[in-house]
Amino acid sequence: MQESRGVEGQARHLRGLTLLELMLVVVVVSILAAIAYPNYRDFTDRARRNEAKALLLEIAQNQERFYLQNNRYGSLTELGYTSPQPTDSGAYLATIDAADANNFAATATWQLGGNETDKCNTFSIDGRGTRTSSPYVDCWTRTR
Repeated sequence: MQESRGVEGQARHLRGLTLLELMLVVVVVSILAAIAYPNYRDFTDRARRNEAKALLLEIAQNQERFYLQNNRYGSLTELGYTSPQPTDSGAYLATIDAADANNFAATATWQLGGNETDKCNTFSIDGRGTRTSSPYVDCWTRTR
């Protein structure tokens, strides 16, 4: 036999979320987002730094090839880049500050503002392989 349910029985059976339960879910999601976003931001900044270092190393390698053929170091346009050359994300702009028969100096400078300006604003490399960064001096070797 089938028992018939009244209006009260159906109301108890089809119960949904209360406003309190919904607010609790919103609070939990907000807390998780507040924890995750700074970590995500740090991760993307590290990736952009690696992108700048890779571009400068590529420029240095192309400078050595250019030197073998021309007996001098060249400008970015002579190496086949735009001047200044942005990284793929556009976070850094690379320039060659000086290039002559004896040496070159290439620099990548942060363009987007924010916290990165206080960490690894510039990366530099020269024809002798000297790598520098500022304001932190260990940006080439350390991941933050």
